[in-house]
Amino acid sequence: YPGQPPPPPGTPGGAPPPPPPGGPPGDGMGADMSGGVAALAAAIGVGADGSSGTLERIRGAMARLDAACATDPAARFSLLPETHEARGAVADVAASAQGDDARVAVAQKIFQKIYERGSGGKSRLHRTAHVAALAALTDGSRVVQREVTGWLVYADEERKCDKEVTEALIRAGVVSGRFLADFDAHLAELIDDSSSSGTPASRLPMELGAHLARHCVLVEPCVEATELGGVLDALAKAATRPTAPEGLAVLVERARAAGDSSNKKPPGGTSASASASGGLFDPQKPDPPGLRETVAQTFDDWARVQDLPAGDTTTSVFVENLAKGRLLHGDDAQERTARILAELAMTHCLGSEIPNSSSTGMSTQGAGPPGSPSRLSYVAVDAFVRLVAALCRRREDPINARLALLGKSLAAVVRLALKDVDERGAAFNPRPYHRALTGLMMEMHAPDASLDSSHPQVLAAFASALLALQPIRVPGFAFSWLELTSHRCFLPRLLVDHNRRGWPLLQKLLTAVLKFLEPSLRGAELTETVRLLYRGTLRLLLVLLHDFPEFLCDHHFNLCDVIPPNCIQMRNLVLSAFPRNMRLPDPFTPNLKVDLLPEITQSPRVITGEADAAFRASQLRADLDAYLKTRSSPNFVATLRARITLDARAAERAGTAYNVPLLNAVVLYVGVQAIAANRKDASSPITHSAPMEVFQRLAAELDTEGRYLFLNAVANQLRYPNCHTHYFSCVLLYLFAEAGSEVVQEQITRVLLERLIVNRPHPWGLLITFIELIKNPRYNFWGHSFTRCAPDIERLFESVARSCIAPPPKAEGQEGPIAA
Repeated sequence: YPGQPPPPPGTPGGAPPPPPPGGPPGDGMGADMSGGVAALAAAIGVGADGSSGTLERIRGAMARLDAACATDPAARFSLLPETHEARGAVADVAASAQGDDARVAVAQKIFQKIYERGSGGKSRLHRTAHVAALAALTDGSRVVQREVTGWLVYADEERKCDKEVTEALIRAGVVSGRFLADFDAHLAELIDDSSSSGTPASRLPMELGAHLARHCVLVEPCVEATELGGVLDALAKAATRPTAPEGLAVLVERARAAGDSSNKKPPGGTSASASASGGLFDPQKPDPPGLRETVAQTFDDWARVQDLPAGDTTTSVFVENLAKGRLLHGDDAQERTARILAELAMTHCLGSEIPNSSSTGMSTQGAGPPGSPSRLSYVAVDAFVRLVAALCRRREDPINARLALLGKSLAAVVRLALKDVDERGAAFNPRPYHRALTGLMMEMHAPDASLDSSHPQVLAAFASALLALQPIRVPGFAFSWLELTSHRCFLPRLLVDHNRRGWPLLQKLLTAVLKFLEPSLRGAELTETVRLLYRGTLRLLLVLLHDFPEFLCDHHFNLCDVIPPNCIQMRNLVLSAFPRNMRLPDPFTPNLKVDLLPEITQSPRVITGEADAAFRASQLRADLDAYLKTRSSPNFVATLRARITLDARAAERAGTAYNVPLLNAVVLYVGVQAIAANRKDASSPITHSAPMEVFQRLAAELDTEGRYLFLNAVANQLRYPNCHTHYFSCVLLYLFAEAGSEVVQEQITRVLLERLIVNRPHPWGLLITFIELIKNPRYNFWGHSFTRCAPDIERLFESVARSCIAPPPKAEGQEGPIAA
């Protein structure tokens, strides 16, 4: 076994040699007695003719297991009913192999079959059923455990680092205890050896270690963090290398923290509060015997009564009996029942898939035309949705109990989707989960006096489910996710009801999709799918601009933090919003006195996010306050540049050398402090002040990239008429007038111009700032060489100037066409 220098494979006391790729010759446990069958025959003491009844039983059980796996390849073994043929075949395999030698021989055959890539190989049921057979053979036999661990360790790199199979072996207890410790040490050594290499193959051990840490310790715990201590230490060391995957260090910290928290639990593994309340749901604890069969029978009964006529009391009686029965008595029972119901519904739906003819190359009865998606039966999913809705609408139950049941049902769907995407990867089918969540939204949207989708906790439950399935976690669910976020039964309620209490939830959802799109948008690498998702997000922002502009007004700061600098039109959409009760002054009015407008003294409502909160709680904020009040530290601005600069690894991940959210927070905070100081003492000019000195020093001392990001942060405050727009417009104009270098003036012009040459809408503050810059002789805009550096540039400036000074017929504030 691994963990100490082993004897050579095949010698007495040594681990068996790794199975040959693709399994032995012949048809597995068929009549060909070569390979593993011959070894099995020798192990049970029969001749090569296979005359033993034991051998026949094992051969028959393996054949039945293969046939059962082919009937429903998308299913999981753990979700199969007790009467399923696969369960009986696994039990027969374990019962027929008596003695360690026979068990080892059968286990070797099964171990080979797990990695088969032929007909039925690598399907979910094939993998989970054969791992369950291995678990049955290792039960009570340390010899089989040792041998299986040895085969895993001495397998080739591709087999050894198969994430799904290795996780299944650990989760089933096939590799556990001292053998898991040996495998942990072996994998840690592989990670240490391979982390310095940059080849794709060398990353396999690191990817396997990260997968085990995420899924076996965090997502669905089956081992303690200490049992994978060597792997976590090796991953932590690998995370310090420049080529380490993004988020690896955070994953290790979370896994270790999960281990620390589990070690702090009282004896018995539950907290004191859980013990007092009768115990909470423990996913590691197996379901009580017969629970799955009872839930399945209940679900079948519900499917028969759900569509009875409205006047029939059978449905209401069924729901009442279920609500009062033991299946929904207590938190643990509700969690398990909701999970099993969701598993039954999704398994039925996925198992009903009929592929179209173009994907199979054959004409399939019931399939759609070529190019159409495969067909699914949503009968079970819809029955699940109606059952949850019926239970949540029972007026006899307390509202908190009904809310809890809805939350548990949504959590069951989310957990199942996350597990499904981990197992199926690119083959993940999001449609059953989209159908379930859409159905629950629509069912809860129906008006109800006590509980419907207008209830804040119902909205919060759906928002939490969507955040758990956000595109950065489940990319295959991205389009379904965007449709659910903008659904007519969810988005309007989130925005209209409860005095803006749903607005922070929508801001988190929009931030999630923008973070997912950011790497592709930043590099302008738009595949067709990314382009479609981007256009869908753009349309969602247009809906908000037209119907709920106050939302964009309040949350523009957070949204601009995650919109890449090169997404000019998307940022303009956000910044063009203005309150519906305001009438924008025409920015093209001759001699418009902006400082005399009544709205220009009003402070806008700005909701800041985590980056601003972190800045306000940091030492940087205290040092900045001290400088703005006393200018006591002449080197403060020089050190500010270093404090907003990222380290090399963070800069590589972010695509920029600067902490853009922190820079945006500093710019807004300095401007707000300057406005507050000016209100206290109106006689003091805003030009010769500590805030303006900070801005001037940043414009002069930052490099080209940092200055561009800084000027963008200033331009992000040029919005509808308010005191922020007025102040930051003055800042840009003053920086242009007082710049000691034409490079700074050219960058200011670039930031303004690139926001004006895209399609409408354009922010009001941006227009009045650029008009002032090109019309006021003080700035001598047309005298600068960069306006005439090339004929194309000169014509561009003249065209924009004509548009700004002589506007087109359509009034500003109305949306123009959106560029594709």
